[in-house]
Amino acid sequence: MHSEQIALDHGSGGEASAELVEKFFLPILDNPFLRELDDSAVVSLNGEKVAMTTDSYVVDPIFFPGGNIGSLAVHGTVNDLSMQGAQPLYLTLGLILEEGLPFEDLQKVMEGVAQASKESSIKIVAGDTKVVSKGHVDKLFINTAGVGLIPPAINVSAGNARPGDVVLINGNIADHGIAILTQREGLHFQSSIRSDSAPLNGLVSAMLHVCPEVHVLRDPTRGGVATALNEIASRSNVAVQLYEERVPISDPVRSACEMLGLDPLYVANEGKCLTILPRKHGEAVLKAMKHHPYGAGATMIGEVLESPQGRVLLKTQVGGTRILSTLTGAQLPRIC
Repeated sequence: MHSEQIALDHGSGGEASAELVEKFFLPILDNPFLRELDDSAVVSLNGEKVAMTTDSYVVDPIFFPGGNIGSLAVHGTVNDLSMQGAQPLYLTLGLILEEGLPFEDLQKVMEGVAQASKESSIKIVAGDTKVVSKGHVDKLFINTAGVGLIPPAINVSAGNARPGDVVLINGNIADHGIAILTQREGLHFQSSIRSDSAPLNGLVSAMLHVCPEVHVLRDPTRGGVATALNEIASRSNVAVQLYEERVPISDPVRSACEMLGLDPLYVANEGKCLTILPRKHGEAVLKAMKHHPYGAGATMIGEVLESPQGRVLLKTQVGGTRILSTLTGAQLPRIC
């Protein structure tokens, strides 16, 4: 480890986060399930493939355009299960509350949880609540665990990308991170920017129905699209080439990123899915995505190459090529 203390970088989802997991946690807790480093662990129970995941939510502010910490917690957990091709079934909810939190705020958060779980068709089956002294937590933190079932024919993993595959995404990127930042800092733009937070299990189910041979599913949350693709390129020992002109970004988000000096390829999303699959199935899956509410803006943004292994390349609009590395530093702390 480069540092003797935990820094904000370690929670960024980028290079420091990977180092924390691989060089600190894994040597202590090492087992085959953790070594996979996927969004969910896949275990076998009575002949069934079961996906299990856990996540914690510390987003600031707890209310933002497009959702709140409660809906985000459900969506994020559902999506981690979905990225293994699983049908989300059950969820646990742990709350850490700050003394003095208004009941009105807690009610709004729990209503967000209820609405999101209903839309996701996932049942909250257990929970826990702790209250700590004022100042020892910022309003409200949430921890979840989720369980889902993976159909027998489905085998998706960050290590499954193959040369010749295509890379799809289901819509505009960077909405969530910019929505959080503008709300937190009180910034105002001509057009309002809303988080894309959404449950993707229905979309994933529609895609897998058309093409069970999907190789990789990944939700580009902390660290954004560029960091997620770097993880895939590294795990699969391939290169990924993106085409800048094909990456969908809304005009308000593009303008905000330019003003704030942020690269949208590294900004967090909470309702986006990177899908990597054989080229021959690309058009059929795109068609299925576009028929779903959360895939209306789906498009092909790149392809998988044989080399240079472990690299992500961006073909720019002016014809050049830029290497996209894993996120370094804490670009937007506490965005989920």
